Amino acid sequence: MAQQRKLKSKKDKRGTHELIYGIHPVIEMLRAKKRKLVSIYTTKPLPKAWTRIKPHLPKFIPNIQYVSRAILDRMACSSEHMGIVALVSPFQFRKKMFDPKKQQFVLLLDSIQDVHNLGAILRTAYCTGVTGIILCKKQAAPLTAAAIKVSAGLAEHLNIYIASSLKHAIQESKQAGYNLYMTVLDNGKNAMEVTYKKPMCLVIGNEAVGISKDVLKDGELITLPQVDPNVSYNASVAAGIFMFVLSQSKDLVK
Repeated sequence: MAQQRKLKSKKDKRGTHELIYGIHPVIEMLRAKKRKLVSIYTTKPLPKAWTRIKPHLPKFIPNIQYVSRAILDRMACSSEHMGIVALVSPFQFRKKMFDPKKQQFVLLLDSIQDVHNLGAILRTAYCTGVTGIILCKKQAAPLTAAAIKVSAGLAEHLNIYIASSLKHAIQESKQAGYNLYMTVLDNGKNAMEVTYKKPMCLVIGNEAVGISKDVLKDGELITLPQVDPNVSYNASVAAGIFMFVLSQSKDLVK
């Protein structure tokens, strides 16, 4: 009980620090070198996965706390931590809109609300060479530890900008000079047959209603062929296919 009270006190005092969990998120956080590792919570004996994280740890680890698996479950609000929870400095979001000369392929997410979809999309974005992510504050899932876990930690390497609203994000993207490609279920051009132009901004809509109708006019509508027009791909799956198509069209990944 004394150990549990001590841990709770430590957690309450972490201030602006954030928790991430799982081997891949911690490893990628260390590889990205964008955040400071404050402390690690793990079990004793050490979990088997510790051998994978050990080579990436700094020479002097700030603080290792050995706790029960039940405490790790409560800290992570999940049992999928693989015996590792880390206290780290906050994720550093980009403060300005992307520069199309430097970030030629960006992804704009319109109200993706499921953290698992968000994490899966971010994982694919990294793999397909997306150089910038635009999220919106309103009606969207935040970048939580769960989302980072689903991204296999690859979100740690991404350059992410948070716009105040979708309209603001669209306006900033157009003013910067991006060519906007709006993903839709129907009434769009076959994504496989479109000639894409850099710099590109791919817009992915909400899981239920897609992209907000009032901004569809601001870009070229593209869609994916499918067997049944009355159903649709999962949001993260569709996003992955679109990202791959645009990436391959410009030989961004070989």
